[in-house]
Amino acid sequence: MATRGVKVLKGDEKKEKREDMWLAQIGQRENHRYASDNSESSLLIHQLGRDISINCLLRCSRSYYGIIATLNTGFHSLIRSGELYKLRRQMGIVEHWVYFSCNLLEWEAFDPIHRRWMHMPKMQAYECFMYSDKESLAVGTQLLGFGKEIMYPIVYKYSILTHTWTTEMRMHTPRCLFASASLGEIGIIAGGCDLRGNILSSAELYNSETGRWETIPRMNKARRMCSAVFMEGKFYVIGGIGVESLKTITSVEVYDLKTKTWIEIPNMYPARNEEAGPTEEPLTAEAPPLVAVVNDVLYVADHVLKQVKKYDKEKNLWVTVGPFPERTTSMNGWGIAFRACGDQLMIIGGLRVLGAGFVEINSWVPKEGPLEWNLVARKPSSSFVYNCAVMGC
Repeated sequence: MATRGVKVLKGDEKKEKREDMWLAQIGQRENHRYASDNSESSLLIHQLGRDISINCLLRCSRSYYGIIATLNTGFHSLIRSGELYKLRRQMGIVEHWVYFSCNLLEWEAFDPIHRRWMHMPKMQAYECFMYSDKESLAVGTQLLGFGKEIMYPIVYKYSILTHTWTTEMRMHTPRCLFASASLGEIGIIAGGCDLRGNILSSAELYNSETGRWETIPRMNKARRMCSAVFMEGKFYVIGGIGVESLKTITSVEVYDLKTKTWIEIPNMYPARNEEAGPTEEPLTAEAPPLVAVVNDVLYVADHVLKQVKKYDKEKNLWVTVGPFPERTTSMNGWGIAFRACGDQLMIIGGLRVLGAGFVEINSWVPKEGPLEWNLVARKPSSSFVYNCAVMGC
């Protein structure tokens, strides 16, 4: 039985033939690379042959890739090349890890399959980056950290292949307080504010394999403090504040990657129904909507009522599914993370107690029944989550 959290999609004979072709292609590339090296150290598991060796690695948890890379030059080069992750994605093998920051410039990763914490290298950034508005996005095998240094926005990139932070190329339109989401090797950002505080309707697509940004069509409405998700292969921009008013924008914009067009869905947001009271108050102090998608179902964490709700597409309304975990607090929605991690919903946060604190990860698998939070992990830490992203690869 496969370990829970590692998703292997079953296929027919045609898919198996495609897998054989992919394995043969990478095997040919690696054999050519090491043609001049006759030592056994470059041959992966030489008794099995390169193709079978790679086939085994594809089904091995990526949690072990770091150790495997130290075995010989062949393993090291193969894992550092990123080819294994490309093949895993093509074959539908995915593991989701949570990356989050509870201390400025410091990040941690959590593997929910093996319940393992990993401390990442510290970001080497200027002090002003620490106190700027920051966003994060996991795309492919990269974690992007958006912020500002001195007078200009900057993007830092962490690669799980090299385990290092580097300065990534800038967006076409530098911005902050934008919506973002990823799908495989691509990520999209939309809206936000430019350097002068102007609210934007523009959007950009990032390809993690090429490292390039591409401008895509503008949304119908400019908005900042918004959030985004991918659902049914489309990019949804939810909530936010517009140009003419400090009230929540109730329409949702959807970008279709195939047609490269935006459509607007009126009155799809806010998630709060009548029991939450008026929603006309200024929202400049509130965090962007806490939204996540599991199995193409959209959920929101209402920080005011401390409830999780899901969106009913048929009736265009939000249905309450249950409360937050008991030990989760926020400051107007800031300081906690609400994310989809494979087939699970997760809330990352905690309570501050007598000057100390802790962070905990609670999860729920919607398909397993009514909302019942499972405490996955807990550790001493600052309880305020500054940034969080989930990487599936």
